Amino acid sequence: MVRISSLFPMLEAVVSNIAEGVLIVDKKGNVQYQNPSAAELLGLRPGQPLSKLHDVSQFNLQRAILKAAIDAGEVDAAGQPSGAFVQFEQKIHRENGDLYLEFYTGFVNCQETHSQARLILIRDRTQQRRLEAVYQNKYPDLESSDPHMLEVVDRIRQIAPTNAFVLLQGESGTGKTLLGRMIHRLSSRGSHAFVELNCAAIPETLIESELFGHVKGAFTGATQDRLGRFQAAHQGTLFLDEISEIPLHLQAKLLRAIQEQEFEMVGSNKTEKVDVRIIAASNRNLRDLVDAGEFRADLFYRLAVIPITIPALRERPGDIPLLTNYFIARLAARGYPDDIECTHEAMRMMMNYPWPGNVRELENAIEHGIICAEQNRILPDSLPQDIFAFSHKSETPTLDVNFDVHQEREHEILLALQRANGSKAMAARILGIDRSTLWRRMQRLGIQ
Repeated sequence: MVRISSLFPMLEAVVSNIAEGVLIVDKKGNVQYQNPSAAELLGLRPGQPLSKLHDVSQFNLQRAILKAAIDAGEVDAAGQPSGAFVQFEQKIHRENGDLYLEFYTGFVNCQETHSQARLILIRDRTQQRRLEAVYQNKYPDLESSDPHMLEVVDRIRQIAPTNAFVLLQGESGTGKTLLGRMIHRLSSRGSHAFVELNCAAIPETLIESELFGHVKGAFTGATQDRLGRFQAAHQGTLFLDEISEIPLHLQAKLLRAIQEQEFEMVGSNKTEKVDVRIIAASNRNLRDLVDAGEFRADLFYRLAVIPITIPALRERPGDIPLLTNYFIARLAARGYPDDIECTHEAMRMMMNYPWPGNVRELENAIEHGIICAEQNRILPDSLPQDIFAFSHKSETPTLDVNFDVHQEREHEILLALQRANGSKAMAARILGIDRSTLWRRMQRLGIQ
């Protein structure tokens, strides 16, 4: 049998590389061990040792543990603690935002020293709490755990209460309309109208009338006065989707309406005044269109007071399992089976797929998968042909006399880490392996 002491170097290597913080403390509160993650989560400087639990900045950890034990029902937690494991959460104020740490702690027996020590495990729950704070019970259609997407949501929370114009840019299907509605709901205009206009869906000859309205007799077929979207959005928000499709000759009038909050209806000389906040969206880069002479620079700068770029789904593969479960649940509410599960292989194929249609395409793929599921399981064959064909093509081996297995594996790991923004847990999911396997491969290949 292997002695426990002989495992210490291996355990040290493992504990030093996990994301969770680990502290080992004696009964007097003296810290005997801390891993790098614990130091980082607790806000210590690199290399700074923690000697006492009450030395943690901003809060007394020893007191917090005592309170958690009392809350758990230990009447004499201070005098004779039972050592039973307890769990609690602590909010810590940082310059770049609040941090939410979850602590799980209790006494463990140390066979080598025949004594007890307190084990403290620390997990970062900040992203989860941000998600809950932003849209729990308010925005059930928004599902994400990606850091970049959470940054977008944080920025939206920050700018929503203002009247600043917002330009949302991103590929088709990334959720620009959903985020536009979120900005409106979080603003002081939330109780007023949110009016949408897809500029690409309106014929060029009618778009001026759609925006500004027209009076009777303005053109053939104008049999009565008709208000435009600007009037409909008075005191509310006007969401102009695909703003890049506004004809160049109309952009000057649109600029005046946006900037001066006034305009004339088609066929009228009377100036109409409104109070409208503009949120514009485009799946094309407006700055590039300005450089190409296809979009007015002054209109672009007026719209892009707050420019926000929505990341594509392929840039946040960690959201795919979350969105998959969400769409399965939503489709169940529409009458589809409620006991559908997605197999590991099908999920791997979806996480490797580039998703040119983004979240909208994913939703369609999940519905396809449910319809074609076998025994209530979404298999690779259940997915749309594009996803299946892409996976098959990417996995087809090619003959190369210089092929190096280790170099290929290193490339795959580095690519997965890049896609996962450095998160080893997410990178392991992308590669379809567990986290410990990824850690061993990284150690073998010398990847830091």
